[in-house]
Amino acid sequence: MSTFRDLAKKNRSYRRFDSFYVIDESTLRGFIENARYGASMKNQQALKFVISTDKGKNEKIFSCLTWAAALKDWKGPDKGERPAGYVLILGDKNISDNFCPDYGIAAQNILLSAVEIGLGGCMLGVINRTRLTKELCIPEKYDVLLVVALGKPKEHVIIEDIDEHEKRTYFRDNKSNHHVPKVRLEDLILKL
Repeated sequence: MSTFRDLAKKNRSYRRFDSFYVIDESTLRGFIENARYGASMKNQQALKFVISTDKGKNEKIFSCLTWAAALKDWKGPDKGERPAGYVLILGDKNISDNFCPDYGIAAQNILLSAVEIGLGGCMLGVINRTRLTKELCIPEKYDVLLVVALGKPKEHVIIEDIDEHEKRTYFRDNKSNHHVPKVRLEDLILKL
């Protein structure tokens, strides 16, 4: 049985996926079921979700995303490494004009749900929102807040403890392992 820490450590930003793995819509609905149990500011529950497991719709979503800005020479997953599904997290402007921190909590619950069953994903915030809204015919009353890409991870992620003054930029080595520097616990807790 996995502990919460096991799930948290496995919950990396995966950006390359096994293109042969198929996620069904009911799996994504289950992830959203878990997301809806998360905290909501003033209990407004202003988030809405769009799910996609359809290849054509997935391609439209993919074309509106920017992947891994720190990897300057990488434009995103190749055709054989793209996500099997997406969850778009939207904010209903008729309910609220402030969706923070709700959408971060929802995204984390979705990603932890994925990790629990051997999948993984990545939160994407650099989105061509205008084009995505048009491509998917998203009504004007919704703001696109985040896109969560999901699938069977095809990359190895290595977490490395670092001193708080060291460089924090993630990188890939010559074997395509993805390295993620994480500041040590003792550097995060202030002794006031």
